[in-house]
Amino acid sequence: MATSWGICGAGRISHDFVVALKTLPPESHQVVAVASRDSSRARSFAKKHEIPKSYGSYEELATDPSVDIVYVGIINPEHLRVALLMLRAGKNVLCEKPMAMNLRQVQQLVCAARHSDRFLMEGLWTRFFPVSNAIRELLSHNDVGEVKMVKAEFGTFMLETPRLVDKELGGGVLLDIGCYCLQFVCMAFSGEKPESVQATGFLTEKGKYGINHPETGVDEAVTIVLKYSRKRMALVTVTMAVQLANQATISGTKGTITIPGLMWCPTSLVVNGKAQEFPLPAPPQPLNFINSTGLCYEAERVRQCLQKGLKECPDLPLAESELIMSILDEARRQVGVVYDQDAA
Repeated sequence: MATSWGICGAGRISHDFVVALKTLPPESHQVVAVASRDSSRARSFAKKHEIPKSYGSYEELATDPSVDIVYVGIINPEHLRVALLMLRAGKNVLCEKPMAMNLRQVQQLVCAARHSDRFLMEGLWTRFFPVSNAIRELLSHNDVGEVKMVKAEFGTFMLETPRLVDKELGGGVLLDIGCYCLQFVCMAFSGEKPESVQATGFLTEKGKYGINHPETGVDEAVTIVLKYSRKRMALVTVTMAVQLANQATISGTKGTITIPGLMWCPTSLVVNGKAQEFPLPAPPQPLNFINSTGLCYEAERVRQCLQKGLKECPDLPLAESELIMSILDEARRQVGVVYDQDAA
């Protein structure tokens, strides 16, 4: 029986997620409904993707008995409210990254999922790419020895993207792309908590690129140094002001693993100088973001978890989403970005 998806949000990432689902067998995945706060957007989205039902509210989607799992693809500050709505209505949830605005909110979602006895996972799609699977396999076999240094960088010019410079919309480079680098570090160190987190960075300038905040701006560029036991370290750099090489490297006592570019949606891997390619499925419709058909891998992993009756994914457990967000919280605190959601 096919897994029945409900799509929450009719924006660009939801479009790409549905296109990615179309690369999977229809007997395994079906989109049965879409919801938006704008009913006309929902109807247009449904028509474009041949989805049988569209709703003008998230509440209607939450009560649709035909939906097995809801993909939450809306703006960051709405993740908590809508994911809670779905979990409390008895729906399984795949929530786009970041799962929420801070650790306290993530913990609220985890508690709600456990109370409702429903599946919950953060949509950190990178973790499920074939490249990531290959890296975990290499690390499990000790192919590069003990991991001593991990580096990850992600930077691209996004200062003219309104939601990324607007604090009320959950803007800032850490929540938007910092989570990709941190999930890579956490994967390399098997979800271990670092001994210390040191962050430095710059905030967006008031009055530039349409930014007009009453208080401080959001994080524009940040570097984080993570120190682990046994003289191990990680270095993460993210920026929305300039283009970086966007590569990630794991250096061990016996060798090196490198993602040479597109570290958040990788299709190639270099292990001790030897390159491997992992092509993605071709998209049946135009995409908004690069390599978005790679979203099919997390969708299929979710289906496998649901079929086994699991409430969280072993490859991205909820404790790891909590760890990633705790590091993001601390980095934000050190560079001076406070959201309304941080108030007790």
